Amino acid sequence: MAERPYTLLSCSVSLDGYLDSATGKRLLLSNDADFDRVDAVRASCDAILVGAETVRSDNPRLLVRDGARQAARKARGVSATPTKVTLTRRANLSPRANFFALGDVDKLVYCPAPAAPQARERLGSVATVIGGGEHVDLEQMSQDLYSRGVNRLMIEGGGTIHTQFLTADLADELHLVIAPLFVGDSRAQRFVGDGHFPWNPGRRARLVEVQPIGDVVLLRYALSPRFCPN
Repeated sequence: MAERPYTLLSCSVSLDGYLDSATGKRLLLSNDADFDRVDAVRASCDAILVGAETVRSDNPRLLVRDGARQAARKARGVSATPTKVTLTRRANLSPRANFFALGDVDKLVYCPAPAAPQARERLGSVATVIGGGEHVDLEQMSQDLYSRGVNRLMIEGGGTIHTQFLTADLADELHLVIAPLFVGDSRAQRFVGDGHFPWNPGRRARLVEVQPIGDVVLLRYALSPRFCPN
């Protein structure tokens, strides 16, 4: 089997399992202390991946914010912020989105081969576009990232991407932060959708850490034999 990056999924959810509200206004589930923890995790990774819907709806910067962490990365001979990666079906993304406009770092866009010409026309000046068959195969994409020097990959959502990586059994570790609030609206997006997940009553994920962080709590799970505690 070809090698792939060590893959860590990270997200925050409400007590009833939602990633966001359904109002169109972004719901901040975490707190400053946890945002700083996430910043440290980002700084430890070679690439950060989000889905195209997250790029459109949240317009994330996906940057390492702390100056000391940026400096430490540069001292290791890498960019101040990890490579940014997104996965899209239709390449309906704006080149002015923060994902592309911010950060002196490589940006990679994976899409189906039929969408690649349009993606290159729209995004070729701000990102490297990689076409991959009729549909993007996540395992092949992971292997391609590894060939590009990505040894540690952080997945930051959204729910479709989390579902795809988990059901494909391509995740090694999960950081799940629980916020002390309810969304209470089934129109909102959950952490994962329907699917056949490898973790079930016969194969339970292994809880390796519980960490209160202010009014939220981090649950850290080992999802594969490759789990690395550091």
